[in-house]
Amino acid sequence: MKTADVIICGAGIIGCAAAYYTAKKGKSVIVIDADEIIGNGGSSRNGGGVRQSGRDPRELPLAMYGVKNIWPHLSEELGVDVEYHQDGNLRLGRNDRHQKILEGLTERAVAVGLDVKMIDGDEVRSINPWLAEDVTCASWCPTDGHANPLKATLAFFKAARRLGVTFYSGEKVLSLKKEKGVLRYVVTDHDTYSAEKVIVACGYESRAILQTVGIDVPMTKDLIECLVTEAEPPMFSQMLGTADADFYGHQTNHGSFVFGGASGYEAQNLDFGCMTTHSATAPAICRGILKWIPRLREAKIVRTWSGYEDVCADGVPVIDAIDEVPGLIVACAFTGHGFGISPVVGQLLSQLACDEETMLDLSELRYDRFKACV
Repeated sequence: MKTADVIICGAGIIGCAAAYYTAKKGKSVIVIDADEIIGNGGSSRNGGGVRQSGRDPRELPLAMYGVKNIWPHLSEELGVDVEYHQDGNLRLGRNDRHQKILEGLTERAVAVGLDVKMIDGDEVRSINPWLAEDVTCASWCPTDGHANPLKATLAFFKAARRLGVTFYSGEKVLSLKKEKGVLRYVVTDHDTYSAEKVIVACGYESRAILQTVGIDVPMTKDLIECLVTEAEPPMFSQMLGTADADFYGHQTNHGSFVFGGASGYEAQNLDFGCMTTHSATAPAICRGILKWIPRLREAKIVRTWSGYEDVCADGVPVIDAIDEVPGLIVACAFTGHGFGISPVVGQLLSQLACDEETMLDLSELRYDRFKACV
């Protein structure tokens, strides 16, 4: 039996960040992941947004803290360029319905203290002249940005390894086990592990693992798709999104565009265990992109990928030390919003694992918000 102070189930960016920050406190840490490849789930299958705008007010303080205190110096701290850009986020609209959505998101964010405002189509094109003429409005948050998800995940992984964290990949967690009412063991298809604290951060797969000790986070999984173009001349550095959240993306340091979107054909993508895309879906996403950025008509697509979001029933994650199962800490159901807040979530999880008071109030993200009212 292998033992550590803290065991983390899940080697995505949140699990790797939690491992790094926990090991910095002098704790021994083991990380277990079913995939052979570190970060092969949602951590490397997202658009890379580091945004505060467009978020639910319950999770917005986490995003704001990360943008102010962590992301600006993360590359220096981890020793890897995570390609962080803080050049703003345009969330686009082209009709009255879009404007109402964006105005609601903006009003709620301003109420929490975020610097975000509504702008008209002319102001949008003064910031980004490549956008279509029928863009009539947008929310504009100048402190938003983007980063490279794969490099950021591997940066946390490498930094955790340097601090002595042990990773076991290709090892599926089968169940959690309690001893005298306290969580003590993680059982995999290879071995049994023992720890004082167990963090479960496995995306949608967290649900089945947590159910083995009677905990159920109400979430489903939704397929998302992304595509990458060949390198293009520099066009814009902002992160883009839309009122309907059906398109998002940015241009990378080396010139490629990384775009995600809804094709309407997601049901065509059969899951054979490798999260493949269908020949009909990428062209549909491209047609949607061209409605916003028509000048990309000749851009060539070099690859596509798909992945799953762990979508919570109420749209925000569960980040909590579970009262019903002492020793258990949960971080899942991020609903496609996890990458941008992953560094601050990693710090919060390390504080929970070390029985410290958290630097931010997590009461709105507790598991017990799903309890029936009596």
